[in-house]
Amino acid sequence: MHRLLCAAESLLTTHHTHRAPGCWVCRATLVSLLCLLLWDASGLDVWVMQHIASPAGFELTNNYWLSTVLHTGARNAAVVVFVCLWLLALVWPSNAHPQLGRRVQRVWLLLGVALSLMLISTLKAMSGVSCPWELSQFGGTAAYVSHWRFGVADNGSGGCFPGGHVSSAFGYVALLPGFLMAAEARIRSRARMALFALMVIGLALGVAQTLRGAHYPSHTLWTAWLCWVSAWAWYVLGEWLQVKCLRCPLKKTAHAHAQAGQNKTSQDKASPTQP
Repeated sequence: MHRLLCAAESLLTTHHTHRAPGCWVCRATLVSLLCLLLWDASGLDVWVMQHIASPAGFELTNNYWLSTVLHTGARNAAVVVFVCLWLLALVWPSNAHPQLGRRVQRVWLLLGVALSLMLISTLKAMSGVSCPWELSQFGGTAAYVSHWRFGVADNGSGGCFPGGHVSSAFGYVALLPGFLMAAEARIRSRARMALFALMVIGLALGVAQTLRGAHYPSHTLWTAWLCWVSAWAWYVLGEWLQVKCLRCPLKKTAHAHAQAGQNKTSQDKASPTQP
């Protein structure tokens, strides 16, 4: 395990970081994964839903605040924010900005957000797990099937795992890794505050969906974890590409200098010796 953490540390260490971030990132990822697996093994998903619903279903399914405000309204707000961020990234001048960076950097960050959203949407489309409000014990027709039982039908509509709605908050974690690794303590502090705010918003949206019967608690937690992993994977890829692009010109220049030196040595040897 120590070697694994050190290897990840070497991947995440960059020239502009204040310290090697690999250890705490990997520890947070592995500890949260362990907690998720323990939650799944405990069967608490069904226990929670049984304490919210009745045989007739979920009373809060069509609640105004949960359905109209925290579901439809929050989804529309997330779309507006995403479009505005793309406009800002593309319209703002291409030159570097202290906070906004260069245009290519801004686009890369937003592509990371899009990657997280597409990851969750793809997994949902492939999932055979139905939503809690479809279970027979809550007035529906589906039987409970764990999301770990791949390919097993539950007699419902499926497409419920992981939670898609909460990705409208968790997906924006992809904007933060570079700021969490910044050299300035002030920037790191603000990034941690933004991360905390996104976690709170995402969990609030997840609780709303659970109360409505739309998702088990684990659906929200798995979306948070997947978006976290996707964000850091995109960040590492970006750092690797940046280092590769920086090294290639240097290699070419060094090769050119070496070739010029060899040519000069050959010419000196070939020239006649002066008396």
